[in-house]
Amino acid sequence: MPEIAEVETVRNTLKRMILNKKIIDVNIIYPKIIESNITDFKNILVGRSIIDISRRGKYLLFDLNDYVLISHLRMEGKYFIKKSNEPIEKHEHIIISFNDFTDLRYHDTRKFGRMNLVKKSDVNNIECIKKQGIEANDKSLSKEYIYNKIHNKHIPIKTLLLDQTIISGLGNIYANEVLFSSHINPERMGSSLSLAECESVARCSNKIIDEAIKYGGTTIKSYTSSLGVTGRFQQFLNVHKKENEPCPVCNTKIVRIKIGGRSTYYCPNCQK
Repeated sequence: MPEIAEVETVRNTLKRMILNKKIIDVNIIYPKIIESNITDFKNILVGRSIIDISRRGKYLLFDLNDYVLISHLRMEGKYFIKKSNEPIEKHEHIIISFNDFTDLRYHDTRKFGRMNLVKKSDVNNIECIKKQGIEANDKSLSKEYIYNKIHNKHIPIKTLLLDQTIISGLGNIYANEVLFSSHINPERMGSSLSLAECESVARCSNKIIDEAIKYGGTTIKSYTSSLGVTGRFQQFLNVHKKENEPCPVCNTKIVRIKIGGRSTYYCPNCQK
């Protein structure tokens, strides 16, 4: 699943490629991806231009001046820029055509992604946006904020880091890496973390996500270079997908367990 760094990379790439192009057609091949009224979705988009693209956590926000298209890539969603005369491929479900004979094509093999078109004035009242926590790379993410969110939670810290209402944008990859860098065992209950450990989580979240964005995200199974950008942060992963490999700090074998149904990688020696 694309996480905060991958979505930010998509945002930055799309901003260079599609801003201020007039939309002349919208082809909805798989309607269930659209959460808005289908007719309204088409009618509102056609004739408008995308003037900016922002992000909230893992959500992309396409600014159409008075409306905003909210897009969540979920597990396998990707955007492609193609010439309008190119054949539509099997998993291309939403085609937005521009007046320069190019398309923005939404590709999703599992069809889990969702789009919603809302009035710009209503964006911050939409539930999926309103409930987002502080972003993982936001410098306002503090030890006090994290401690207050988790100190009464008898839930594994790994699960809490994936809760978008606490820290927005972290997914499985970066949660594993943040906990390794913070020297925290992923099975520990949130209530067991000290204020100092919460400070480590905040600091490591900032550092790791900033670095991941710098390197274009992590290119693994479900995030590929659909826009010609290949992430390189996988070269710097310490534990994720490293089962039975030596810990880069102490050489203890990395362990993989399941927490909340998610594969979790950690060093049993370094992470206490």
